[in-house]
Amino acid sequence: MPETKTPLLETRKLAVGIGGVSICRDLDLVLDPGERLGILGCNGAGKSTLLSVLAGLREPQAGEVLIDGMRYDAIGPRKSALIRGWLPQIHADAFAATVLETALIGRHPHLGRWDWESKEDIRIARDALTAVGLAEIERRDVQSLSGGERQRLAIAALLAQSPRLFLLDEPIAYLDLKYQIAMLDLFSDAARENGAALVMVLHEPAMAWRYCSRVLMIHGNATTTIGSAREMLTAERLSSLYSYPLEALESRGRVGFIPK
Repeated sequence: MPETKTPLLETRKLAVGIGGVSICRDLDLVLDPGERLGILGCNGAGKSTLLSVLAGLREPQAGEVLIDGMRYDAIGPRKSALIRGWLPQIHADAFAATVLETALIGRHPHLGRWDWESKEDIRIARDALTAVGLAEIERRDVQSLSGGERQRLAIAALLAQSPRLFLLDEPIAYLDLKYQIAMLDLFSDAARENGAALVMVLHEPAMAWRYCSRVLMIHGNATTTIGSAREMLTAERLSSLYSYPLEALESRGRVGFIPK
């Protein structure tokens, strides 16, 4: 018999809500290594709340979330962090630290309780800074960075963590177009070359069309739909999702969506 692969992320009859509002109900999701899932929906639809439940940071109302076939409460936070990486929307820096020190936070799940970062950990962090274009400012104070630089630094720390499951809440926020493409290329490379799985909250349907293999749409009133990116990302479906008429434009094999 063929070997059965364990999904990197699975939800079973998942129900999520916040503030008396139901975001999803009976959500069954299986995400295998190498897959890239985009989450789309209007502001306030609950995209970030759902992602935090998938990350094990918020309890669901019902159902369960499994990473690599295990529940979060069964494996604990340290082992969870070796499997899944979490990129939040907001990055709070209460204390001064250098760019390199901040990138090294990504290596903490790989260290013992009393361990210091090794030369190899520093190399990995520096490689991550190079990948996001911040290698030349590794000695800068993190509190002196622009919003876009801080976002790229958060991505560098996540790359240094080397998880197999990336949960990304608006990963291209604060970034100009050049770095939007560059950062999504990095995550796509991780999926293609390392078998990582991606879940990304996105606001730009054209980016989802370009980088996602599947799309989950959150419509409100606990209604969700999921399918392949090509099936879900149509002008008709997106116009319904955002309550505004959109038109699809195709050029050289790429599809974009503009307001009518």
